[in-house]
Amino acid sequence: MKGFIEEFKAFAVKGNVIDLAVAVVIGAAFGKIVSSLVANIIMPLVGVILGGVSFSGMTYQVGDAMITYGVFIQSIVDFVIVALVIFMVVKAITKAQSMGEEEAPSEDAPAEPSDEVKLLTEIRDSLRRN
Repeated sequence: MKGFIEEFKAFAVKGNVIDLAVAVVIGAAFGKIVSSLVANIIMPLVGVILGGVSFSGMTYQVGDAMITYGVFIQSIVDFVIVALVIFMVVKAITKAQSMGEEEAPSEDAPAEPSDEVKLLTEIRDSLRRN
């Protein structure tokens, strides 16, 4: 049990946990902004285009239960926008990382010898065989 606690402590102190916490807070705030954008700007415009439809008022009565499918449609639009933005951010980060890898020469791989060195190596090997 002591090893588990120490392992968790080492994990929690690493920057990854703090980065994750910051990402969750920013993501929650971004989600609220997108929800407001969809509810207050996008869906009213879509409603006007569709002839004055109010998505927030779209409901269906089943017995005593009220099914608000218009709100569900707004939630789907929220999800699509958030997913699209996350996709674009991840794609940009991946592209930036791959560009950084191309620019940095690999220290593990030796540099290709010049033509003069190759020629001298061939001459040396030829002289050794004779």
